Amino acid sequence: MDLSVKPGDDFYTYANGAWLKANPVPAKETRWGSFNELRDFNIKAVRTILNDAAAKTNAKAGSVEKRVGDFYAAGMDSATIDKLGYTPIKADLERIKGIKDVNGVLNEATYLRTVGAASPMFGFYIGQDRKNVENMVPQLSQGGTTLPDRDYYLKNDARNTKIQEAYKTYITKLFTLTGVDKATAEKNAETIFNLEKKMAEAQMARVEMRDPYKTYNKFAVADFSKTTPNMDWKSLMAKMKVTGQDTILVSSPKFFTELNGLLTSTPVADWQTYLQWNVLKSAAPYLSTDFVDANFAYNQALTGQKVQTPRWQRMSSLTDGTIGELLGQLYVAKHFKPEAKARMDEMIANLIKAYEIRIKGLDWMSAETKEKALAKLHAFRPKVGYPDNWKTYEGLEINRNTFFQNVRNAGQWGFNDMVSQLGKPVDRTKFGMTPPTVNAYYSPVMNEIVFPAGILQFPFFDPNADDAVNYGGIGAVIGHEISHGFDDSGSQYDKDGTLRNWWTAEDLAKFKEKAAALASQYDAYTVLDTVHVNGKLTLGENIGDLGGLNAAYEAFKMTKQGKSKKKIDGFTPDQRFFLSWAQVWRANTLPETAAQLIVTDPHSPGQYRTIGAPVNMDAWYKAFNVKPGDKLYIKPEDRNKIW
Repeated sequence: MDLSVKPGDDFYTYANGAWLKANPVPAKETRWGSFNELRDFNIKAVRTILNDAAAKTNAKAGSVEKRVGDFYAAGMDSATIDKLGYTPIKADLERIKGIKDVNGVLNEATYLRTVGAASPMFGFYIGQDRKNVENMVPQLSQGGTTLPDRDYYLKNDARNTKIQEAYKTYITKLFTLTGVDKATAEKNAETIFNLEKKMAEAQMARVEMRDPYKTYNKFAVADFSKTTPNMDWKSLMAKMKVTGQDTILVSSPKFFTELNGLLTSTPVADWQTYLQWNVLKSAAPYLSTDFVDANFAYNQALTGQKVQTPRWQRMSSLTDGTIGELLGQLYVAKHFKPEAKARMDEMIANLIKAYEIRIKGLDWMSAETKEKALAKLHAFRPKVGYPDNWKTYEGLEINRNTFFQNVRNAGQWGFNDMVSQLGKPVDRTKFGMTPPTVNAYYSPVMNEIVFPAGILQFPFFDPNADDAVNYGGIGAVIGHEISHGFDDSGSQYDKDGTLRNWWTAEDLAKFKEKAAALASQYDAYTVLDTVHVNGKLTLGENIGDLGGLNAAYEAFKMTKQGKSKKKIDGFTPDQRFFLSWAQVWRANTLPETAAQLIVTDPHSPGQYRTIGAPVNMDAWYKAFNVKPGDKLYIKPEDRNKIW
């Protein structure tokens, strides 16, 4: 803490100032905060598990240790990887050279997906139908671009121009590494950038994409094909192993009509270059050192990261991201205690009780809507730690000597696994995050809140800490995930997870008005020079924080400590609660990364998450004696209260 600062002027520095000064961003990172500290601890724990597994060369064939150890060992064998250069993708690049026409282009774009090599032109996945949640349906989304957001192509300020140049340099470099002469490689970079820019122009903006109705466009496959005469979706889906489906969901139909036009207005030779680029960029992190270094140089321009993440850390993350439920079994056996799960279950029950009290007490909502809100709250499914049924990855071949092929095999296995969900009941046991992940999520179509084992550690959660610390940390995280069910997007889904209105018109209008006021509050926060938080993009997360912290405080006040005034280390229980919240969000961030996150991340920066919710809570003002004239002071009648 920095006690020289008044909490009412700058609560973030008051709670975190000394830590922020003492903890600059390490060279291998792009930001450094509580999340990163815990992620760092977890990745080191994972490294130990992986090293142990890789060392067991006599582990039983097919065992979890053997498969995890072999995958990691193959990734760490940089000598073999370097010897191969780009040979693992030579055949792909050659095959693409043989494409003759638009059909050939489309065949290749679908084929690359099925073998786990790339996902060019558009997004394709199998997921729940938001208006019929027991059904898994094929879904199409906009895509085709490489830079993190369409704005990078469309805005030409100094920051973006620099990134565009770094991107073109990256494209040029990867092509030259495959033996293409520099002049041709530079021409390729222009071709690719210009084609991707056209796709970016056809894309919807992120804020627009937050509207679940706008992105829900259901078509009969035959009817959708009529809107894209160059793309026959029945045959394209068959090439992506999907047959017998008569319906498709499309998030952005306009994108596909534009893409349809691009197919014939763009020379086949340019599409060949673009498809080769998709193979190259997808493979680069897993090829020889010169490819990996080129990939890092490009990421450096985007994020400002000083040195490359060490190989062991990249391979640990890759193992977690690829076969996370094999690795997860070894992780939870070592790092997840049954008492942590029991304490979490208890806290979740308390938070749901607190939320119920708050919904019942809302002065702006009618009894009719409250009844529906409570029905939704009581239908929530909490999941803690890890899945009941582990994925077996049956049929996935992993060989200790063929790293690149392992990555490809996993991509292919993942694609087949996804397609196999069609025609089956929705799997309600699955986790969308792996056990070591330091994060949590809410799924609107499942109406579930999920907390992987990885986040259930200090500073979020400590079974031995006082209630103020746990409720201000993991309690607020639980409340945040519950609040996602009632944010500007999640509130449009009912208790069954169906996209269906359950609000009276009057209540919905009041909710929208309150949400707009919260968006304006965050719009006013400055991140870098003239860059502000985007209140509309971050609205869901900000409602999550505001509702979550209020509910966590309500639940905390039900505990013995919450009812007492007894100080610990000189701080009252209420002060400790808000300090715990503030210290979860402490972070130093590189300016390049901060600029990127403002465009791409639906979360507000940590310093504004720290203050954004408390300045709307009367209890915070009381706890720290915040008065008119203090910089963070907001008049009681102007404080945002939603849930």
